[in-house]
Amino acid sequence: MTVAASATTGRAAETLARPVALNGLTVPNRIVMAPMTRQFSPGGVPGEDVASYYARRAAAGVGLIVTEGTYVDHPSAGISDRVPRFHGEEQLAGWAKVAEAVHAAGGRIMPQLWHVGMVREQGKPPFPEAPAVGPSGLRLDGTEGGKEMTRADIDDVVAAFAKAAADAERIGFDGVELHGAHGYLIDQFLWAGTNRRTDAYGGDPVARTRFAVEIVQAVRSAVSPGFPVVFRFSQWKADHYGARLAETPQELEAILTPLATAGVDAFHASTRRYWLPEFDGSDLNLAGWTRKLTGRPAITVGSVGLDGEFGRAFLGEGAELRGIDDLLDRLERDEFDMVAVGRAVLQDPEWAAKVLAGRFDELTSYDASSLKSLS
Repeated sequence: MTVAASATTGRAAETLARPVALNGLTVPNRIVMAPMTRQFSPGGVPGEDVASYYARRAAAGVGLIVTEGTYVDHPSAGISDRVPRFHGEEQLAGWAKVAEAVHAAGGRIMPQLWHVGMVREQGKPPFPEAPAVGPSGLRLDGTEGGKEMTRADIDDVVAAFAKAAADAERIGFDGVELHGAHGYLIDQFLWAGTNRRTDAYGGDPVARTRFAVEIVQAVRSAVSPGFPVVFRFSQWKADHYGARLAETPQELEAILTPLATAGVDAFHASTRRYWLPEFDGSDLNLAGWTRKLTGRPAITVGSVGLDGEFGRAFLGEGAELRGIDDLLDRLERDEFDMVAVGRAVLQDPEWAAKVLAGRFDELTSYDASSLKSLS
């Protein structure tokens, strides 16, 4: 082992192995398993294979697992009958077993609660007759293709998120993450490109946060005071990588402050490459700006340990290894608090154990074929 490698080994253990508090939850280290949709839950029911999949990562040292997106109890929430749902007796029983397996392996786990909004295509499962719904009935490309939500629709979706959060706490999860990123429903309200409303849910950036704020408030009221609520957001949208919620730190602060005030305990700032600065004039990435502006713990994500961004994986492309020295630099200066790892942990269930132990020579390149199984 070279001197440089030895130094990285020690830094990785020291920097990543520190515990961190998210409201009333203590996470044993700084490594998060990022949410990744797998579609291995027929009928929306996570089975024993799903429980084992997550438990393997927990046993190998992942401090916090955020599950794949799981649909809330609203007919228009989903687009596949193989993506798990977070409602229904059989579905929740499956999720309870997932949480139990992760806890038995020493981990912590949160479900990611999800509504796809205008991404939905009518006729798709799990509820074929349900229309696509969104703030203005607009798809990400600006075309019409669904229903503009009424106040009653909004209230129904807010209640569905709150019920899912309450169920998550009841069946043994350690917190919840609200999926407000990537052009799905919550993000469709946040983004001017899809929110053209002229009522209280549209207009300036603060008005566009109202839907998300009401969800956070309802979730906060439905769970115990110490139960962590994490909010995931992004600038980019699916197939619209240049989209932005905020062009300046001031605009970002206007969006995030109401969410923090409403009860978000931590923000998960989704980027495609964590090392890229978010705004001109500063090296801070999106998570760094989030922590600076809100004072809340922030989770960074985006090609950790790999040199290619995740979208190429869906085209069958792999990715070579990339060092994490710059990641450790940022953690050491408290730019952000936790690091979410996606493809590297998908490829290798032992990734966290190897990194924490300094076994970098045992890491392998990412192979896109790992998307096809629950290894």
